[in-house]
Amino acid sequence: MKARPVLLYSALRLLAFLVPFGIMMLFEIGRQFYWLSAIFAALIGLSLSLLFLRRPLDEVSMGIAERRAAARAAASDEAAEDAAADALPGPGEAGTGSPQDDRRA
Repeated sequence: MKARPVLLYSALRLLAFLVPFGIMMLFEIGRQFYWLSAIFAALIGLSLSLLFLRRPLDEVSMGIAERRAAARAAASDEAAEDAAADALPGPGEAGTGSPQDDRRA
């Protein structure tokens, strides 16, 4: 997954909150009740991101999905079992580690 879509989406979401919050802080009522300004800015930022940030969100989501699919394919149980079975020596091969081999040596 590339970092560019994640950084772009995060920066745009942050701007969608900070711009309305800054505008509300210009008014006297916004400075007195800063917590109310923060709540309204969060609601405005959420609304703006749902309306205008669909494409960056889709890019980030696709990147996460591809990364998880690659991790699942790499760490499958079947591949680990096959690798372990291939590493074991077969019957009749030297170094089987059987007790009979130990008695002969």
